[in-house]
Amino acid sequence: MSKVAIVIPTRLNSTRLPNKPLAIVNGKTVIQHVYEHAIQVHPKEDVYIAAGDPEIVEEAKKFGAQCVLTPASLPSGTDRIVCALKSIDPDGTKYDTVVNFQGDGINVDPKLNLRLVDLLEKTGADWVTVGKKITAIEDIQNPNYVKIAMGLKEGEDFGRALYFSRSPVPYNRDKDPAKDFAYWHIGIYVYRTEALKRFVACPVGILEATEKLEQLRALENGMTIYALIVPSIKLIEEAPTDINTPEELAEAQKFAF
Repeated sequence: MSKVAIVIPTRLNSTRLPNKPLAIVNGKTVIQHVYEHAIQVHPKEDVYIAAGDPEIVEEAKKFGAQCVLTPASLPSGTDRIVCALKSIDPDGTKYDTVVNFQGDGINVDPKLNLRLVDLLEKTGADWVTVGKKITAIEDIQNPNYVKIAMGLKEGEDFGRALYFSRSPVPYNRDKDPAKDFAYWHIGIYVYRTEALKRFVACPVGILEATEKLEQLRALENGMTIYALIVPSIKLIEEAPTDINTPEELAEAQKFAF
Protein backbone atom coordinates (compact mmCIF):
# COMPACT_ATOMS: atom_id res chain seq x y z
CA MET A 1 0.00 0.00 0.00
CA SER A 2 1.15 3.51 -0.78
CA LYS A 3 1.97 5.93 2.00
CA VAL A 4 0.04 9.04 1.02
CA ALA A 5 0.59 12.72 1.82
CA ILE A 6 -2.25 15.15 1.16
CA VAL A 7 -0.86 18.61 0.45
CA ILE A 8 -3.12 21.65 0.08
CA PRO A 9 -1.33 24.45 -1.84
CA THR A 10 -2.64 27.96 -1.22
CA ARG A 11 -1.58 31.62 -1.39
CA LEU A 12 -3.07 35.05 -0.81
CA ASN A 13 -2.08 36.70 -4.10
CA SER A 14 -5.06 35.72 -6.24
CA THR A 15 -5.81 38.15 -9.08
CA ARG A 16 -9.56 37.67 -9.14
CA LEU A 17 -10.11 37.36 -5.37
CA PRO A 18 -7.23 38.60 -3.21
CA ASN A 19 -6.84 36.89 0.19
CA LYS A 20 -9.33 34.18 -0.76
CA PRO A 21 -7.89 31.46 1.57
CA LEU A 22 -8.81 33.74 4.48
CA ALA A 23 -12.24 34.70 3.13
CA ILE A 24 -15.03 33.70 5.52
CA VAL A 25 -17.76 31.29 4.45
CA ASN A 26 -20.36 30.69 7.15
CA GLY A 27 -18.02 31.39 10.03
CA LYS A 28 -14.89 29.61 8.79
CA THR A 29 -12.14 30.55 6.37
CA VAL A 30 -12.03 28.88 2.97
CA ILE A 31 -8.78 27.11 3.87
CA GLN A 32 -10.29 25.73 7.09
CA HIS A 33 -13.26 24.30 5.19
CA VAL A 34 -10.92 22.62 2.68
CA TYR A 35 -8.67 21.23 5.41
CA GLU A 36 -11.60 19.85 7.41
CA HIS A 37 -12.96 18.12 4.32
CA ALA A 38 -9.56 16.50 3.69
CA ILE A 39 -9.20 15.09 7.20
CA GLN A 40 -12.61 13.42 6.91
CA VAL A 41 -11.05 10.80 4.65
CA HIS A 42 -7.31 10.99 5.42
CA PRO A 43 -5.38 10.64 8.69
CA LYS A 44 -4.84 14.10 10.15
CA GLU A 45 -1.10 13.49 10.52
CA ASP A 46 -0.76 13.05 6.73
CA VAL A 47 -2.59 16.26 5.72
CA TYR A 48 -0.51 19.41 5.22
CA ILE A 49 -1.12 22.96 4.02
CA ALA A 50 1.58 24.41 1.74
CA ALA A 51 1.18 28.14 2.32
CA GLY A 52 2.62 30.99 0.32
CA ASP A 53 2.14 33.56 3.08
CA PRO A 54 2.71 33.80 6.87
CA GLU A 55 -0.90 34.91 7.39
CA ILE A 56 -2.10 31.50 6.18
CA VAL A 57 0.30 29.77 8.56
CA GLU A 58 -1.13 31.77 11.45
CA GLU A 59 -4.67 30.88 10.41
CA ALA A 60 -3.76 27.17 10.14
CA LYS A 61 -2.44 27.21 13.70
CA LYS A 62 -5.89 28.30 14.93
CA PHE A 63 -7.55 25.12 13.67
CA GLY A 64 -4.63 22.79 14.38
CA ALA A 65 -3.40 22.08 10.86
CA GLN A 66 0.16 21.18 9.90
CA CYS A 67 1.36 24.01 7.68
CA VAL A 68 4.61 24.66 5.78
CA LEU A 69 5.55 28.18 4.69
CA THR A 70 6.82 28.27 1.10
CA PRO A 71 8.08 31.22 -0.99
CA ALA A 72 5.26 33.43 -2.25
CA SER A 73 7.02 33.71 -5.62
CA LEU A 74 6.58 30.05 -6.62
CA PRO A 75 4.83 29.92 -10.01
CA SER A 76 2.33 27.10 -9.40
CA GLY A 77 0.66 24.90 -6.82
CA THR A 78 2.76 22.00 -8.06
CA ASP A 79 5.98 23.88 -7.29
CA ARG A 80 4.55 24.81 -3.89
CA ILE A 81 3.85 21.16 -3.09
CA VAL A 82 7.35 20.04 -4.06
CA CYS A 83 8.86 22.83 -1.98
CA ALA A 84 6.75 21.82 1.04
CA LEU A 85 7.75 18.17 0.63
CA LYS A 86 11.36 19.14 1.28
CA SER A 87 10.29 19.97 4.82
CA ILE A 88 7.60 17.32 5.22
CA ASP A 89 9.71 14.42 3.94
CA PRO A 90 13.33 15.66 3.66
CA ASP A 91 14.94 12.29 2.95
CA GLY A 92 12.17 11.20 0.55
CA THR A 93 11.30 7.97 2.36
CA LYS A 94 8.08 8.78 4.23
CA TYR A 95 5.63 9.25 1.33
CA ASP A 96 5.58 7.64 -2.10
CA THR A 97 2.28 9.22 -3.21
CA VAL A 98 1.12 12.84 -3.06
CA VAL A 99 -2.43 14.17 -3.38
CA ASN A 100 -2.79 17.75 -4.62
CA PHE A 101 -5.99 18.95 -2.92
CA GLN A 102 -6.65 22.48 -4.15
CA GLY A 103 -6.80 25.17 -1.48
CA ASP A 104 -9.88 26.85 -2.96
CA GLY A 105 -11.81 23.60 -3.61
CA ILE A 106 -14.39 24.22 -0.89
CA ASN A 107 -16.97 21.96 -2.56
CA VAL A 108 -14.73 19.16 -3.86
CA ASP A 109 -15.61 15.71 -2.52
CA PRO A 110 -12.47 14.44 -0.73
CA LYS A 111 -13.55 10.81 -1.27
CA LEU A 112 -12.41 11.33 -4.85
CA ASN A 113 -8.84 11.33 -3.52
CA LEU A 114 -9.23 7.71 -2.43
CA ARG A 115 -10.40 6.64 -5.88
CA LEU A 116 -7.46 8.41 -7.49
CA VAL A 117 -4.92 6.79 -5.15
CA ASP A 118 -6.43 3.42 -6.04
CA LEU A 119 -6.21 4.25 -9.75
CA LEU A 120 -2.54 5.24 -9.40
CA GLU A 121 -1.77 1.86 -7.86
CA LYS A 122 -3.93 -0.03 -10.35
CA THR A 123 -2.42 1.52 -13.48
CA GLY A 124 1.18 2.13 -12.44
CA ALA A 125 0.84 5.67 -13.85
CA ASP A 126 3.05 8.58 -12.85
CA TRP A 127 0.08 10.91 -12.38
CA VAL A 128 -3.67 10.45 -12.24
CA THR A 129 -6.30 13.12 -12.66
CA VAL A 130 -10.02 13.64 -13.21
CA GLY A 131 -12.28 14.35 -16.15
CA LYS A 132 -15.96 14.82 -16.86
CA LYS A 133 -17.84 14.20 -20.08
CA ILE A 134 -18.72 17.35 -22.04
CA THR A 135 -21.98 17.37 -23.98
CA ALA A 136 -22.59 21.04 -24.84
CA ILE A 137 -20.90 22.05 -28.09
CA GLU A 138 -20.16 25.54 -26.75
CA ASP A 139 -18.19 23.98 -23.87
CA ILE A 140 -16.22 21.78 -26.26
CA GLN A 141 -15.24 24.88 -28.22
CA ASN A 142 -14.54 27.02 -25.13
CA PRO A 143 -10.75 27.32 -24.56
CA ASN A 144 -11.34 27.71 -20.81
CA TYR A 145 -12.53 24.10 -20.77
CA VAL A 146 -9.35 22.06 -21.08
CA LYS A 147 -10.03 18.85 -22.98
CA ILE A 148 -8.45 15.41 -22.53
CA ALA A 149 -7.76 13.27 -25.59
CA MET A 150 -8.30 9.66 -24.54
CA GLY A 151 -9.81 6.61 -26.21
CA LEU A 152 -12.43 5.11 -23.91
CA LYS A 153 -14.55 2.16 -24.93
CA GLU A 154 -18.22 1.88 -24.00
CA GLY A 155 -18.56 1.37 -20.26
CA GLU A 156 -15.00 2.41 -19.36
CA ASP A 157 -14.52 5.21 -16.86
CA PHE A 158 -10.73 5.57 -16.87
CA GLY A 159 -7.95 5.50 -19.42
CA ARG A 160 -4.61 6.91 -20.44
CA ALA A 161 -4.53 10.61 -21.25
CA LEU A 162 -2.84 11.04 -24.63
CA TYR A 163 -3.02 14.84 -24.80
CA PHE A 164 -4.58 17.88 -23.14
CA SER A 165 -5.72 20.88 -25.17
CA ARG A 166 -7.75 24.06 -25.04
CA SER A 167 -8.92 23.20 -28.55
CA PRO A 168 -11.70 20.69 -29.26
CA VAL A 169 -10.09 17.22 -29.22
CA PRO A 170 -10.54 14.68 -30.61
CA TYR A 171 -11.83 16.01 -33.91
CA ASN A 172 -14.91 14.06 -35.03
CA ARG A 173 -14.13 13.70 -38.74
CA ASP A 174 -17.17 11.59 -39.61
CA LYS A 175 -19.54 13.93 -37.74
CA ASP A 176 -21.21 10.86 -36.24
CA PRO A 177 -23.31 12.05 -33.23
CA ALA A 178 -22.79 8.68 -31.56
CA LYS A 179 -19.06 9.42 -31.50
CA ASP A 180 -19.34 13.09 -30.62
CA PHE A 181 -17.65 13.09 -27.23
CA ALA A 182 -15.10 15.10 -25.33
CA TYR A 183 -13.78 15.05 -21.78
CA TRP A 184 -13.28 18.14 -19.67
CA HIS A 185 -10.11 18.05 -17.58
CA ILE A 186 -10.61 18.95 -13.91
CA GLY A 187 -7.33 19.94 -12.26
CA ILE A 188 -7.20 17.44 -9.40
CA TYR A 189 -4.02 15.35 -9.28
CA VAL A 190 -2.41 12.45 -7.46
CA TYR A 191 1.27 11.89 -8.19
CA ARG A 192 3.99 9.41 -7.47
CA THR A 193 6.45 11.39 -5.39
CA GLU A 194 9.38 10.39 -7.61
CA ALA A 195 7.53 11.50 -10.75
CA LEU A 196 6.55 14.81 -9.15
CA LYS A 197 10.15 15.63 -8.29
CA ARG A 198 11.25 14.61 -11.79
CA PHE A 199 8.56 16.85 -13.27
CA VAL A 200 9.67 20.05 -11.53
CA ALA A 201 13.28 19.34 -12.50
CA CYS A 202 12.32 19.42 -16.20
CA PRO A 203 12.34 22.72 -18.11
CA VAL A 204 9.07 24.17 -19.37
CA GLY A 205 8.14 22.24 -22.50
CA ILE A 206 7.25 23.55 -25.94
CA LEU A 207 3.68 22.25 -25.81
CA GLU A 208 3.26 23.48 -22.24
CA ALA A 209 4.39 26.97 -23.25
CA THR A 210 2.04 26.93 -26.24
CA GLU A 211 -1.14 25.71 -24.51
CA LYS A 212 -0.25 27.06 -21.03
CA LEU A 213 -0.96 23.63 -19.51
CA GLU A 214 1.70 22.29 -17.14
CA GLN A 215 0.56 18.66 -17.42
CA LEU A 216 1.88 18.68 -20.99
CA ARG A 217 5.39 18.95 -19.55
CA ALA A 218 4.87 15.55 -17.94
CA LEU A 219 3.72 14.03 -21.24
CA GLU A 220 6.57 15.66 -23.17
CA ASN A 221 9.02 14.02 -20.78
CA GLY A 222 7.59 10.53 -21.14
CA MET A 223 5.44 10.35 -18.02
CA THR A 224 2.10 8.55 -18.04
CA ILE A 225 -1.11 10.23 -16.92
CA TYR A 226 -4.38 8.37 -16.45
CA ALA A 227 -7.73 10.11 -16.02
CA LEU A 228 -10.81 8.97 -14.13
CA ILE A 229 -14.09 10.12 -15.69
CA VAL A 230 -16.71 10.99 -13.07
CA PRO A 231 -20.24 12.44 -13.23
CA SER A 232 -19.50 15.00 -10.51
CA ILE A 233 -16.74 16.07 -8.12
CA LYS A 234 -18.99 18.09 -5.80
CA LEU A 235 -20.18 17.62 -2.24
CA ILE A 236 -23.20 19.87 -2.89
CA GLU A 237 -24.29 19.82 -6.53
CA GLU A 238 -25.86 23.31 -6.55
CA ALA A 239 -22.90 25.09 -4.91
CA PRO A 240 -19.74 26.46 -6.59
CA THR A 241 -16.97 23.89 -6.91
CA ASP A 242 -14.30 26.33 -5.77
CA ILE A 243 -13.93 29.97 -4.80
CA ASN A 244 -12.28 32.16 -7.45
CA THR A 245 -14.39 35.32 -7.63
CA PRO A 246 -16.42 37.59 -5.32
CA GLU A 247 -19.56 36.19 -6.97
CA GLU A 248 -18.61 32.59 -6.12
CA LEU A 249 -17.78 33.64 -2.57
CA ALA A 250 -21.22 35.23 -2.18
CA GLU A 251 -22.92 32.17 -3.69
CA ALA A 252 -21.06 29.79 -1.37
CA GLN A 253 -22.54 31.56 1.67
CA LYS A 254 -25.91 29.97 0.83
CA PHE A 255 -24.70 26.43 1.55
CA ALA A 256 -23.73 24.49 4.68
CA PHE A 257 -20.32 23.04 3.85
